[in-house]
Amino acid sequence: MPGGPVAADGGLSGPSNKLVAFGLTAFAGFGGILFGYDTGTINGIQTMPAWIDTFGVLENGQKVLTTGNQSLVVSILSAGTFFGALMAGPVGDLLGRRWGIIASALVFSLGVGLQLATSWPVFIVGRIIAGLGVGLVSCLSPMYQGETSPKKIRGLVIGLYQWCITIGILLAAIVNNSMATRTDDSGWRTVIALQFVWSAILMGGMIWLPETPRYLTVKGRHDDALRSLARITSLHGPELDSEFRILREGLEAEATLGPATYAELFHGGPHRMWLRSLTSIAIQAFSQLTGINFIFYFGTTFFKQSGISDPFVVSIVTNVVNVVCTIPGILFVDRAGRRPMLFWGAVGMSICEFIVAIVGMTKGNVAADGSVDIAAQRVLIAMVCIYIACFASTWGPIPWCVNAEVFPSRLRAKGMSLSVASNWIWNFGIGYATPYLVNQSTPETKAAGLGVKVFLIWGSTCACCALFTYFFVAETKGLSLEQVDELYLHSSILKSNEYRKVLLAGATRDVENVQVSNQGSTELVNQENKGEKLEVAHL
Repeated sequence: MPGGPVAADGGLSGPSNKLVAFGLTAFAGFGGILFGYDTGTINGIQTMPAWIDTFGVLENGQKVLTTGNQSLVVSILSAGTFFGALMAGPVGDLLGRRWGIIASALVFSLGVGLQLATSWPVFIVGRIIAGLGVGLVSCLSPMYQGETSPKKIRGLVIGLYQWCITIGILLAAIVNNSMATRTDDSGWRTVIALQFVWSAILMGGMIWLPETPRYLTVKGRHDDALRSLARITSLHGPELDSEFRILREGLEAEATLGPATYAELFHGGPHRMWLRSLTSIAIQAFSQLTGINFIFYFGTTFFKQSGISDPFVVSIVTNVVNVVCTIPGILFVDRAGRRPMLFWGAVGMSICEFIVAIVGMTKGNVAADGSVDIAAQRVLIAMVCIYIACFASTWGPIPWCVNAEVFPSRLRAKGMSLSVASNWIWNFGIGYATPYLVNQSTPETKAAGLGVKVFLIWGSTCACCALFTYFFVAETKGLSLEQVDELYLHSSILKSNEYRKVLLAGATRDVENVQVSNQGSTELVNQENKGEKLEVAHL
């Protein structure tokens, strides 16, 4: 696909005030609170007696939540987010990144309001509408951050979206615990209604923030783009004019290629858009296949069935681990790199999950008299916490970074909408299927009854995550978005780190000649650097 040159989005490839840029662009990550809090909310309220009494069905003289309804209420939000993510590309291009996020928060608030009803159909519709808002935000927030953050801290800034997700989950766990003993509907309604606050904070902050210079330039609003760029970078005078000229020239070069289409995302050619799209879509799918949402959707129920006396407290502990361990992930992603962190994170998760499965199958059962093996329970909790730590520091934040930087700017909105939609469709599938995999069969519902054995599945998929990283994820740390495009043009995945160093060393600045064979099998990039020729093999 003739992707053409890529603008250094937001004009931030050159000098900039990183502290100002960080402060302005990091706030967009607050959108992660919306998804994280909702995830933690449904994990807790589905075990609250008042909520079960309102929405459960009568079985053997008591109200229970059927496996089918449990699957539906957990997964239906992700069905809405799938369509919201697909809509994010057109919405971001039509309204802009900033107003798109604000509109998304309004849609989310409508869904939250409907979830305060005591009618099951209305509650489910509210979950779907809230999902639309979350799906839009989950694509537009990292997009906004990717187009405005300095390249050297882009991974850190975008990683803050995932950190906000973890904070949202923790907040929900704390609120769930404080409301767990309420015997009326005020408990679960309070938990849900607090989402209005998070939505209002997001909207208020985004109204104050500038639109991305890239979007304003594409729309021909050059004066506004210049003011936005000045506000983000704190540059002025000739330096500001130079940055804006680079941004504008890159986007004008892209414009000569015509309107972007979804079909281009799967074209071959030297830009290898099919590989970039496959990588972005698959990395989001694998982030769900790690099994992490089993803990955050069904963790309270799982710990309760394992005989742990206070599952709500354990849930809070696991969420604290999730929040704390995301911090080193977002701090080191621009130092350690994408590939090694994703690879070793997947290896660590796989080992922990296999241990959980083995211990759970051999020592984790609740005896007939209600007794449990305390040592086995401690191992289960410890391994789950280590597993969450591995995820939080690697496969939590890094896929969002890859999504925001792998596509050329003219295709970024459409590419990210597909990749984030992949996240949500797998989220929906796993959320819906998990109760059927884990729960025991009842006269009304057939289920696999795997229980803790489900961790054998997650351990295997995490091993696949490691293989995927090795063969498909390029190393892009420290590169501008323009240089990422050069990397895909001139390097293989396995050699990406070596070529990244070439780019950072400035070896591609004085390009004399690029020879590409008709078959596209090899490319020689002839560059002059202090009188020496550098040849880079293209695989």
